[in-house]
Amino acid sequence: MRISRAIAAALVAVTTLTGCGVQAPVEEKNSIVVYAGRSEELVRPLIDQFEEETGISVEVRYAGSAELAAQLLEEGKNSPADVFFAQDAGALGAIAKAGLLTKLPSEIYDLVPTSYSAADGSWVGVSGRVRVLNYNPETVTQLPASVYDLADPSWKGRIGIAPTNASFQAFVTAMRVLDGDEKTLVWLEAMKQNAVLFEKNGAILEAVEAGQIDAGLINHYYWFARAQEVGLENMKSALGQFRASDAGNLINAAGVGILKDSTAARKFVEYLLSETGQAYFAEETREYPLVEGVKMVDDLTPLSEIPAPNVDLSDLDTLDQTLELIRQAGLI
Repeated sequence: MRISRAIAAALVAVTTLTGCGVQAPVEEKNSIVVYAGRSEELVRPLIDQFEEETGISVEVRYAGSAELAAQLLEEGKNSPADVFFAQDAGALGAIAKAGLLTKLPSEIYDLVPTSYSAADGSWVGVSGRVRVLNYNPETVTQLPASVYDLADPSWKGRIGIAPTNASFQAFVTAMRVLDGDEKTLVWLEAMKQNAVLFEKNGAILEAVEAGQIDAGLINHYYWFARAQEVGLENMKSALGQFRASDAGNLINAAGVGILKDSTAARKFVEYLLSETGQAYFAEETREYPLVEGVKMVDDLTPLSEIPAPNVDLSDLDTLDQTLELIRQAGLI
């Protein structure tokens, strides 16, 4: 079954069964199941630390955020998952839309600015990431003004994208919200002609660094993580952004929501938003901490100064429609 059709069918069924997702009573338990759309390499050390400090056992199922969202929608209230830790707002929004997430208590939700969390309190942002153009300064001497300019035939074979990646899919959803499906589909069809396809952002960065392609659409932190490993002076590529309010400058957030409310689940979310958790994302994954008072370790442009489009992350919940559009363009 196609993922998009599975999401659509499960969405109707689950919404009918669960209604508005009324918060269940808090239960005492000493173990939780987490569906994690973040890579195991990135977040397992932090989860291990949480287990050691709290004594709470965490069973983690790792997969892509879109894949896990489809899984949760199919499982509905029978899912073994207590917590959904997603790479992007779109996957969380799809689950929240189905009424599967419980409303977070204010003492957790209020830790993060509302612009990086769900408007209805169903999920909270954990770390921020910015969509950027990673490019080779030797071959790209004039940056495109808009992400839509990459549809020009002059970019054929020069631009890299990762259409199966959750961050790319959330960015495409933002394009749909801002500019409509028709314009977005035209761009996606142009990418089918112009783009070199990769599975992950990191692979795009490596291809730009190696001179295999001239540019790629990635999240900012991949570049900074590589710079930490090899030395800033050894980076051959650079990061650029599009004109103000362009969809290509989307600020997205990795976030977390609770499916089955319990003290253990709340403690897990609180840990991700604690000084320890936020410092981990800043230092180890090079993402933006979202809780006030936690410092960034890189010379990152403050989120308030990013020329981002005006998009409510809660509106990125139509993942099924985005996947269908990407599929229609022949990119997945």
